[in-house]
Parts: sequence; structure tokens; C-alpha cells
Amino acid sequence: MAQIEVTLKRSIIGQRPAVRKTAKALKLGKIGSSASFDRTPSIEGMVRVVRHLVDIKEL
Repeated sequence: MAQIEVTLKRSIIGQRPAVRKTAKALKLGKIGSSASFDRTPSIEGMVRVVRHLVDIKEL
């Protein structure tokens, strides 16, 4: 299965609570933090919620 790496590039301060919780569920706490995931529909949906805050890279 393909993998993606998600890196937080913008702060979650001032974002809606749902966006903040989604970023934390993706293990993104501080700016510059990264996490790798298998590319599944559930992960893609979570990334779609925070897409304005993150960079996505295919692995």
C-alpha cells in the first residue's frame, strides 16, 4: 500500500476545534512535525480536513 508523509506547516492556533482535533489525531502537534501513514480512505479524509495547514509527500 502506498504511504504519505504529512508535515504541519502552519499553526493550529485559531482553527476550528474539529481541525485542531484532526491535526492532533494525525500526530501533528508542533509546526514542522511529520508523520507517515498508509494511504487509506480514512487518512485521506483526515488530511483533507487539514489540507490548508500541511504539506503532503508521497513516499
